[in-house]
Amino acid sequence: MPANKPTPEAMPQDELVLAAIDRGERHRKPEHEPGIHLAILKQHAGLDRGGWATLRLRPQLERLEAAKQIRRFKRRGSVVWTLTDAGRKRLADVQATGKLAPLPESPQHQQWREAHAIAAEHIGEFAEKLQALLSDAAGLLGAHETADSDTWHATGQRLKRACERMESASYCLHEWPEPDDSRPDTPAPRKAGLRSIHRFDTD
Repeated sequence: MPANKPTPEAMPQDELVLAAIDRGERHRKPEHEPGIHLAILKQHAGLDRGGWATLRLRPQLERLEAAKQIRRFKRRGSVVWTLTDAGRKRLADVQATGKLAPLPESPQHQQWREAHAIAAEHIGEFAEKLQALLSDAAGLLGAHETADSDTWHATGQRLKRACERMESASYCLHEWPEPDDSRPDTPAPRKAGLRSIHRFDTD
């Protein structure tokens, strides 16, 4: 019996590929480095990460490259793609007509949306756990028998973890502004680590 072939994925219009490269470059960090990797292009175009999407996208990229609207080059040994002046003009022209289909949600907006939603769901739970740990610590201080160093260390570690959860959840819910597509969503260095939803993992 022949193996099932992957369902053909609808490929974006050429101008949408140009728009995906353009947005991917605008969201690059650091901003001054031109070009984006194919995996980033596929993310911005809303394509699957797998090789099947790559095989279907390759002829489209070759056609745009032959038309001198995109250019590929190597940066630190990896192939990246960028728009040429002709590509930017074609993209601007179609955007001016209002006929360009919208790009899917950008990776940076998806990261913000997911972190914001998880923080909203769990911040109350995190606050309750922190309150309980503070009560436990206060109980140790008020106990007739002085707690040993191992107990204080374990309590401190739990309090540290609970405060880190509250710190991240508070930042994601109240301080992280919703990003737009005009620029990269780059936080201050200390705030960058607060955006990881892995910090929300419970014990």
